[in-house]
Amino acid sequence: MSAAGEMLKPTEAAVVARVALRDVNRVIDERILPEGFFSLDDGRRVAATACTLISFYFDSAKRLTAEERLFAIREVASRLHRFRARALASLVEEDWTVRDEFLTIDLAPFVRRTKERLERLSAAQKMVVSDPEVLGGLPIVRGTRVPVYDIAASVAAGIPTNRIVAAYPSLDADKIELAAIYAEANPVRGRPRTNDELPKGAVIVADQRAPRRRKAG
Repeated sequence: MSAAGEMLKPTEAAVVARVALRDVNRVIDERILPEGFFSLDDGRRVAATACTLISFYFDSAKRLTAEERLFAIREVASRLHRFRARALASLVEEDWTVRDEFLTIDLAPFVRRTKERLERLSAAQKMVVSDPEVLGGLPIVRGTRVPVYDIAASVAAGIPTNRIVAAYPSLDADKIELAAIYAEANPVRGRPRTNDELPKGAVIVADQRAPRRRKAG
């Protein structure tokens, strides 16, 4: 089990907190996250426990004012700091209630969600491997030759799980979900490489090029 003080990439934190990457950057830039829950040294990093604060801040926006959310974050952050060396599983049993006169806020559901999502992220990372001898080093599902980003693209396109399993019998619903989590936490950067060679088994159905239409005017 990961320690509470583990640092994540912003893309990983976005997956765990279930927010957009821009939201993770916002809580850093606007200092919504207290000091000690993020690092700017050698690239941005976010503490695993910060995902609890991030998800709470955005999910409670319709019910609480910004001032109330920031108050709760400050109160809970001081407790989280004391538990940085502990395993995240143990934090679920702690009391995460904060009170301010008539206002009572319980962040326990967000702590539990952070633990569960971190476990899924860890499982996704363990499932994916890369071998230069297999598909040129593309990330694949362990024990298969199935490219992870192909599966994630199918999920993003809305293709049903049963159709993906039919196309890749070595997978199941859990591996498909983990592939999507891995791809979201580790997005491909830059433009894809081009390859002039046809994939193995491809067949040329026509060798004529369609003329490009000229723009009007």
